[in-house]
Amino acid sequence: QVQLLESGGGLVQAGGSLRLSCAASGRRSFTNYHMGWFRQAPGKEREFVAGVKWSRDNIYVANYADSVKGRFTISRDGQNTVSLQMNGLKPENTAIYYCAADLAYSDNAEEYEYWGQGTQVTVSS
Repeated sequence: QVQLLESGGGLVQAGGSLRLSCAASGRRSFTNYHMGWFRQAPGKEREFVAGVKWSRDNIYVANYADSVKGRFTISRDGQNTVSLQMNGLKPENTAIYYCAADLAYSDNAEEYEYWGQGTQVTVSS
């Protein structure tokens, strides 16, 4: 059974930074899994934040939502871990952040099979 466990959320002032991590378990390897971060603010739909796409050359390619480009950085820290470094946080970034994984890459939350429980990120003004 695949499990994704997020950590690193919290309360930060506007302009501050947080680093989220997601550890995957339940498979021998997650090397060929695409992994991403989504977020959901109260009253809004879950939206794509960043994703890491795996290629058969064992190269990972990062993709970002336009709203976070230049401020957030996603990385695969190992076979089973993906992180999201968030700098220059804004109050509108307040949301529950979810880690997701699937064998097929997509920016669409509905395409991901595996999800973590989420971690709260709150940015105060």
